[in-house]
Amino acid sequence: MLLPTPATGPDAAVEWVRTHLGDLCCDEPAASPAFRGGQQAADTALATLDLAGYAARRNEVLPRSRRGATRLSPFIRYGLIDLPTAWAAASGAPPRDRTKFRDELQWQEYARHLYARLGHRMATALRAAPARPARSWDEPWPATMNCVATTVEELETDGWLVNQTRMWMSSQWTVRAGAEWTAGEDRFFTHLLDGSRAANRLGWQWTIGAGTGKPYGFSRWQVQKRAPQLCQDCALSDDCPIQDWPDDPPPGGSPPGSPLLRGDPDPEATGGPREPQRHGEPGAVWLTAESLGDADPALSAHPGLPVVFVFDEPLLARLNLAGKRLVFLAETLADLARRRDVEVRRGRVREELAGRAVAVTHAPVPGFRTRSAAVGPVEVHPWPWLHRPHAGPAGSYSAWRNALRARA
Repeated sequence: MLLPTPATGPDAAVEWVRTHLGDLCCDEPAASPAFRGGQQAADTALATLDLAGYAARRNEVLPRSRRGATRLSPFIRYGLIDLPTAWAAASGAPPRDRTKFRDELQWQEYARHLYARLGHRMATALRAAPARPARSWDEPWPATMNCVATTVEELETDGWLVNQTRMWMSSQWTVRAGAEWTAGEDRFFTHLLDGSRAANRLGWQWTIGAGTGKPYGFSRWQVQKRAPQLCQDCALSDDCPIQDWPDDPPPGGSPPGSPLLRGDPDPEATGGPREPQRHGEPGAVWLTAESLGDADPALSAHPGLPVVFVFDEPLLARLNLAGKRLVFLAETLADLARRRDVEVRRGRVREELAGRAVAVTHAPVPGFRTRSAAVGPVEVHPWPWLHRPHAGPAGSYSAWRNALRARA
């Protein structure tokens, strides 16, 4: 189904989503008050990036003026800023801050390598059973806890959280309250503008101990250190349910580890093409949600071709995302339409692109493989990796990074 191209501005994007995609949202569509979608917003965020003090303040929560997080993640998630570009932008930062920022970029790359290698296996515990208490809570995120309620409000309103509160909430959900981690990860994914199965699932697994065997414990101490006013204003201040550290979880055993954690038998397939693969002359550029930036390799290679983006109806109906995520995408497409001829469609990707000769950039996600095979693009461009996937171990971040160094 061909849709009209979204007009610029958040109000226009909200109305466009409400009209054309509202039945696919879990809520009434609204724009995030904290982020605008599009290349222009991404370029502004990168141009004003100031990493001074990042290493010391990236985990600060409140007051917001103390936060040192860069807020680049929504733009990185959709390829409006690729990791090599973000890496280069840190070149002039103070050494300690540059090192910490680039380490976080490498963590993002590790998540993408792991997801490209394991696919949907990322939804199951990688190295250890998740840490869970002997007795579960009735509600994993009790609204009576000010630290929880405030964080949930920011998640559901802005669609973004600092890394510290992401760890609080995932640890509270599973390590403290004993709820199933994949349900909590879905709650995050529904609302986060930067929500990706790669980074989101890896972050949850790391926090609850499924990815490391060492869970992150959440207690009042972290809140008092990073956001003391949350405790001061809490109705449970004198009866805090997380006053002490969580008890050591009972032994849960270890799941059978995937052999892919120990090595990748086909890293070339995992990484996608190294050079453009051409089988014909494209008549359009197919953009995916993984790569919507002006620097998308297929887009850059064909500056005169029209662009087509498909809102995958079966996928979105299953995911039932918050409207603000789709508003962010609509804003991004509206911004791109100021420079390119953009065609927006809704339906099954295979059917919407049937008979079209398209160029596309490889995306390191399972869905791209199946949809690309169905569409049959005549030209596939390489993904802009920060580091090309290797064949070595990837069961932990340190093992993955050591294998990178050994290859260098």
